[in-house]
Amino acid sequence: MNAEASYAIADADPVAAVLSWLAGHPRVEEALGGPGRVSGAREAPWPHLRVALGPGGSLGDLTWLTEPEITLEVYGDPGGWPGPAALTRILKICAVAASELSTTTRSDGQAVVSGVRPSGVLLESPLETGQPRWVMGLLVSLHPNPEYS
Repeated sequence: MNAEASYAIADADPVAAVLSWLAGHPRVEEALGGPGRVSGAREAPWPHLRVALGPGGSLGDLTWLTEPEITLEVYGDPGGWPGPAALTRILKICAVAASELSTTTRSDGQAVVSGVRPSGVLLESPLETGQPRWVMGLLVSLHPNPEYS
């Protein structure tokens, strides 16, 4: 691999890959109650899934394969619904759907995802306002799409 091709690792964005996959996934839409409930922000309508860069993972040797961590956060309504069991169910469905990304072929220039696995457990982490939130980390093994490098 030449030095210029190594810089393609900067475009292998795990958040973009997982976010675009989950935003159009029928099981995720069903679990959340409809389309438009997956994004990179904490926003209504509730429940809502936020996909963000996590604190862990590995960037390998910065040439090809990396395994960064992303965070899935599912938010309930500020009024407290749905309850903990429903939110954990939603989060598990979203994690399973994310793991399916490694079985797809990408031809849109996005990174090639070769694996998705949990980095820990589901954690209840309500906001300071009391709004319910459940969090889970996923390690995403990916490399740049060679068709676009």
